[in-house]
Formats: sequence, structure tokens, C-alpha cells
Amino acid sequence: MTSYVAAIDQGTTSTRMMIFDHSGRVVAVDQKEHEQIFPQAGWVEHNAEEIWENTRAVTAGALAKADLQAGDIVAVGITNQRETTLVWDRKTGKPVYNAIVWQDTRTDRIVDELGNLGGGQERYRPKTGLPLATYFSGPKVKWILDNVDGARARAEAGDLLFGNMDTWLVWNMTGGPDGGVHITDPTNASRTLLMDLDTLSWDADIAGDMGVPLSMLPEIRSSSEEYGKVRPRGALSGVPIAGILGDQQAATFGQACLSPGEAKNTYGTGNFVLLNTGTEKVMSENGLLTTVCYKIGSNDTVYALEGSIAVTGSLVQWLRDNLGIIRNAAEIESLARSVDDNGGAYFVPAFSGLFAPYWRSDARGVIAGLTRYVNKGHLARAVLEATAFQTREVIEAMNADSGVPLKSLKVDGGMVVNELLMQFQADILDVPVIRPVVPETTALGAAYAAGLATGFWKSEDDIRNNWAQDKEWTPSMEAKQRDEQYRNWKKAVTKTFDWVE
Repeated sequence: MTSYVAAIDQGTTSTRMMIFDHSGRVVAVDQKEHEQIFPQAGWVEHNAEEIWENTRAVTAGALAKADLQAGDIVAVGITNQRETTLVWDRKTGKPVYNAIVWQDTRTDRIVDELGNLGGGQERYRPKTGLPLATYFSGPKVKWILDNVDGARARAEAGDLLFGNMDTWLVWNMTGGPDGGVHITDPTNASRTLLMDLDTLSWDADIAGDMGVPLSMLPEIRSSSEEYGKVRPRGALSGVPIAGILGDQQAATFGQACLSPGEAKNTYGTGNFVLLNTGTEKVMSENGLLTTVCYKIGSNDTVYALEGSIAVTGSLVQWLRDNLGIIRNAAEIESLARSVDDNGGAYFVPAFSGLFAPYWRSDARGVIAGLTRYVNKGHLARAVLEATAFQTREVIEAMNADSGVPLKSLKVDGGMVVNELLMQFQADILDVPVIRPVVPETTALGAAYAAGLATGFWKSEDDIRNNWAQDKEWTPSMEAKQRDEQYRNWKKAVTKTFDWVE
């Protein structure tokens, strides 16, 4: 009987289930979007119960599309939007508040207050590898406990649980209030601002600073081991959950960036460049994050440098939903091709402040260089180019930290089907850009982690052997033009600073 591995990819805008065969090829996929909730400027929330319902629906849907049953699935892996924060009641399973999404900036005052205790933005970096920023989970937990009536007392009494979306899904899949397993893995824990990078354990001092009771925090397990079986009522009843990786680390794993010096860039809601640094923890001096790349079973922890960009694919979504300039995301390429260049317009989408390498929560988005000549085609092109310019900023920081210039860039995610963007990315970086046969490597990476834990794949060599190139873009832009456009971009970025007082 042919067997398969499944992965649940719980992302920022949707949840999907993907089923893979032994060669790493997609057998079936089912996907469902969830509501984006914006209570006020800078706030972004999700309904966690809606996400759980969608997870159950896409799990059943993918199995039905492939005409498979739970018995055909060897293991299931979980990958998820990182930093998105949820607190729920351990007895009822009900969230005390909506999930606060990684893009949300409401914790800016909490971040400032913590920095003012000493050390500023760098206060926790030596232990966590992260700057103090609204991006991470710890300050979000504090906000919920401080602002939801009765939440802090319930948390201190041991009645509330915290988790990113991986923890929420695993807890529900394994029984919820009836014996659900409360765990996470180091890739997700390393994004909370609460975990010590060396020991892979929660830091009691930092948790104390943020007023987060340790009893709320999930157990940290490896990224690849059997955590428990799906509860009897689920479509995957009895299937072991055997892999957890935060979405960007999962994409790194799925791209077979398994050796030090190998890097990938995922083009999703935001962009995330990860460079595998091996078992060495490299502390950034150029605005990058030091994070856990993965930990497979009892093997040594592998670390990464990461450049996180908040808004890329979501800018295309904004152009569609807020301005109505396009009807669907695919239209942006043809609209951008209707003009020869950006017409002098540069779009810096600092909707949630600026992430790497700036970490400026006071920044807000701008369109610079507007004249009456600029039309919607130029704006569409500026939207795509913003993704490539932001990626170059991160790559330059990564080259400086690692001391090893990037020679090529592996790419994945939904935006890599846009060939105009991929060519511009190669041009502005001046290195080849390489797309794999399976571009949605996030789910594939989670499947690999689960399959390794259960023996479906024997070793990381199987992952390397499965990776295959689909297309490569090589630079064709003249150096003078490249430098001029990048110089204008950097000028536009400065116009976003100090907007929020």
C-alpha cells in the first residue's frame, strides 16, 4: 500500500492541508482563507476558533480530493504563522481574546517600557537573539493579561494557556480540554522573546519582566518527534503528529538549506530570508534576528540568521482589497508589464513599521516620487519592486554578518509565480534567483520533519535528493541603473521615519 505524509500549513491569510508522496511531490491540497480583523489602526487579529474550524475542513477536504483515509497517512506535520499570539482557557478551550497577529503594533508602549528598564531595544538580544519589538509574542501575552478583564488572575491561578498557532492546533488535534498536548518546538519558542537560545528553555527572568506566568507556557520539544496522535473524532484519527516548524524555518527545511551558508527567501504575506549558520549561534550586528533554524530529534540545534520583512504579498492584497486597482493577485504582473518602469514612484509599505534591518515601529508607509505622469501601472510596478528592494536590504545585512557574499538565492512562496518580480529580484541583487519545482516549501518542510520522525524518510539526504530546480533568473540590469534605483529606494525609506510619535 502506498503511504503519504501530510502537513497543515496555518498561515497569516489562510489554512491549508497538503499531502506529499515520498518524492516530495504534492498529491492533494485544500485551502481556506480566514477573516483579517482590524479593530483600529495598527491592530491585526484573527479568530482562532475560525482557524481551528478551517483546519478541520481542509484536512477532510484534502483527504477527499486524493481519495485517501487516515490509514494512508504515516504522519502529519504542522507549520504556522509565527509570533501570532493566543491565550485560552485550559478547561473550556475558549480563547480569552482574538489571536494577536505578528503584524500587530499595539504593544509599542509595552516594548518602550521594557526597554526603559535598561538596555533599550537590545535588552534581551544576548539571550534571545531578538531585539525588543512589537513583532514578538511575549509583549502580546502581556497586553492580553493586562487588558482582558480577569485574565491575569486566571493566568496566575493556572487556568490559562499560551501558544502560537502551532500550539493551538496541536492542543486541539490531540483532544483539547480532554487531554490535549500543550507543546511547541524551538523554532516557534525562539520567536516569543521568552526563550534562551542556548538552553532552548523558557527564561524565568524575562517572563517575570513581562508578567507572564511560566505555567502558561507550552513544553518545548524538538522539531521532529512524535508528540501524540490525532484524537479519534478527527479526519486524521490516530495519525501521529510528528513535526512542528515555524513557517519560515519549515520553508528553509523544505528548500533543503541544510548546510551552513545555504539561504532561501520566502515570498508570502511578508518576506523572510533565512541563512543556515549550522550549530553556531551568530549574533547579528546589522539588524537581523538570530533564531533556531531547526532541531531534529536529539541532534544538535541548528541556528539561522533571519531578515524579516513585514509587508510584501500583503501589499498586493492591499492593492486589491483597499484600492480595487486589481481584481486578483495574478493581475498585478500584467498591469506592471503595461509600463516600462516605475515612473519614478517608490512604495515603502511600512504599514506595521519597518522590520529588518531597521526595526522602526515609528515608521509608516509612503509613496514617494509621485508626479502626474504616474499611473496605476507604475504603482503596480512599484508594489512589486518594493518586495525586491526590501529583500536586497536584508541580503546586504546578511552578507555583512556572515562575511560570505550570497552567490544565488533560492526562492519559494506564492509570489514566485510572478516572473517580472523574479527577474527584477535577480537584477537588483545581481545574483541568480532559483525557483524549485515545488514552490510551496513551507508545508513540504513540515512534512519532512514529520516523515523523518516516523522513518518515512531515512535521513536529510533524502530531502536533498528530492529538491529539484524549476527555473533560474539571471541578472540583466546595468550596474548604473541598479545603483540609481536602489539609491532612490533608500531615500524613500527615510521618508517613513518618525511618523508615529
